Amino acid sequence: MRFMLLVKATQKSEAGILPEPSAFEAMRTFNESMVKAGVMLDADGLASSSKGARVSFAGGKPTVTDGPFTETTELVAGYWIISVKSKEEAIEWASPRRSMTTRWSKSGSSLKPTTSRRRVCARSARASCSGPNGKRAKKAMHEESQRRA
Repeated sequence: MRFMLLVKATQKSEAGILPEPSAFEAMRTFNESMVKAGVMLDADGLASSSKGARVSFAGGKPTVTDGPFTETTELVAGYWIISVKSKEEAIEWASPRRSMTTRWSKSGSSLKPTTSRRRVCARSARASCSGPNGKRAKKAMHEESQRRA
C-alpha cells in the first residue's frame, strides 16, 4: 500500500525560516532509514504559499488567487510517499518517535493512502522520476509489484 505523509506548514515555514540544523539532521536520518528499509518512494519540501496560488473553477472558468495564504493549518510544507504493507506500518513510520516530525513541524502531520497503484511521471524532467532518488523509487515500485504478484 502506498501512503502520503504530509507535514503541515507553520508560521515559521511560511515566513521562509528554515528549521534548526538539528531538525535537518533528524530529517536526513529519517529519510535514510526509510531508504534503507525500502519504503520511501518520493519526498520533497514545498516552498511557502507566497510563491504559490490557489485555482478554483466556477462556471468552467478558472479563478486564480495568488499567495501568500494566512491560515497555515490548511497548508503543506512537505511530504513523503511511502510503500508499506499496512496502514499500521504507515502509522508507525509517521509516529513522532520514529519520524521526529514534531521537530520540524509543531503542527503535526497527516497520513493518507493513495488511490493509485501506479507511479505516474511526467517526462518533463521531474527530479523524482530521474536520478538516484528516481532509481530508488522505481526499484521500490518494482519490488512492491513483485510482492503483490
